[in-house]
Parts: sequence; structure tokens; C-alpha cells
Amino acid sequence: MTRHATDPFPDLPATLACGDDTVAHYGYAPGADGRPRLHPVTTLGGIAVTEERPADHLHHLGVCVAVPDVAGYNFWGGRTFVRGRGPTALDNHGVQRHLARPHRSPNGFTQELGWEAAGVELLREYRTLSATRTSGASWELDFSFVLTNPGGTDLSIGSPATNGRPGAGYGGFFWRAPKEAEPPTVFSAAHEGESEVHGRTADWLALSGGGWTLVFVGATEETRRDPWFVRTTEYPGVGSSLAAHERLPVPAGASVVRRIITVVVDGRPDRETAARYAREAVAR
Repeated sequence: MTRHATDPFPDLPATLACGDDTVAHYGYAPGADGRPRLHPVTTLGGIAVTEERPADHLHHLGVCVAVPDVAGYNFWGGRTFVRGRGPTALDNHGVQRHLARPHRSPNGFTQELGWEAAGVELLREYRTLSATRTSGASWELDFSFVLTNPGGTDLSIGSPATNGRPGAGYGGFFWRAPKEAEPPTVFSAAHEGESEVHGRTADWLALSGGGWTLVFVGATEETRRDPWFVRTTEYPGVGSSLAAHERLPVPAGASVVRRIITVVVDGRPDRETAARYAREAVAR
């Protein structure tokens, strides 16, 4: 028997740590749209770099995997974008259920999840998370996931962009950062600013706020082909888009595999230093 997404979380470690330093808490977010997420996540110096259920988007839950359209079902939360109608409240929300006791490692674990809607398991996910200290001022969160279609029918993953809302290709790995007095800065190896980096592919992307920086690194060739979804002015958030421009087919028995390494840094490194962090993350 599977657990409901709002049930207690007894089989998983409550924290990720780098040595004696706890850097992240993992569990199900409370509420109807709850799903497994990391929150709070902090720098080694103790600065919080995630936000959960902020007033501007109550369905933003720290660090998670969320998709607004899996075969027409909403695994993102909030309203569903409907072509010709816009954001619409629909009774089409799915849940991510914890299925099996995780395989633990010294610095992380693997979790098995069933993505269910209308009584049907649409996707089976294997999620692996680990935390590694890389210096006195930085650590890496290695977050990979495999989404497999376990049924006998082909399906596809979409986004508001594929359903008619330009520029809204979010869905997949997503990190909601804290909203501060000033918007964070964002840059890649070649571009700077939200309008320049949003919707583009880049091997890495850095988001810098008040005393902290997140360097997001696509750790596989498939992941690097996904455009980045970036917001800084409306709210601070970064995602890796599975369906930025067109629906992503997931045939029966097939899998989608992605891996993002995020370097969590105390301070605001320059572009050259951020690029070094990215190179070293992929090389490990």
C-alpha cells in the first residue's frame, strides 16, 4: 500500500549534511499540493537559499521536481494554463507518492516515487540526492531523477508554453530562492540578466543574492540541452525545462533522465570563479 503525499515521512533521512554541518532538510511539504522537496537549504555559513509557499506563489516548494502537465494532469500545483482560457482552476492535480524504503548512502539517498492521478500511476520516479562539501565556502547538491512511463500507453510532458503561453516553459527541476529587498543577479558564461538567460541553453547558470550564490550545472548532455527557466524580478527562481517549446514524448516503458548539480556558495563569486565551480562539479 502506498503512502499519501501528506503522510509522515518515516523512511527517509530528515537532513542532508556535509560532515557536521546540516545543509538541507527533506520531506513532504504540507498542504494539498505537497510533494517531496528540500527546504530549508542553507549555505555552509547558514544563509537560507530556498523559500516555501511564498505569498506570490503558494505552490513553490523549495527544491523539487514539478511538472505542470503530464498527460493533462497538473503535478506543479496552482492553476492550470488552458489554451484559449488562460490560468484555470481545474480538478486535475496529481500526487507524488513515496513508494519504497530508500537506499541510503553516507551523504544522501535514493527515493522511489509514484506520480499518480485519477487512480493511475503515470510515471515512476527514481530520485537520487547527495551533498558534498567542496571547500570552506561551498558545497554541492547532486540531484538526479529518472521518470519512467510504467504503463502500456504513450504519454507526453507539457508546459504552459506548449499549451499557448509564450515564455512559460517551466517544469522539471525547480529551485525557488528567497525573495529579498533587491532582486538577485543572474548570469551564465555568455549572458547576464533575466531577459538574456531565460529560455536559453547554457552549461551552467549562476544566481546571486544577498551574500549567497547558486551555480546550477547541467551534469549530462541531455540536461544541458534543456533551456533554463529564470525569474529574478517577479520572484527569484531557476528551473531546467523539460518542455520549453514542445511536448516531451515519454513512450510506454521509456524513461527521461536528468541530473543537475547545484553549487551552494557563501558570497558572490565573479563569472570566472563560477565557471570554475561548474567545471569542477562536472569533473568530480
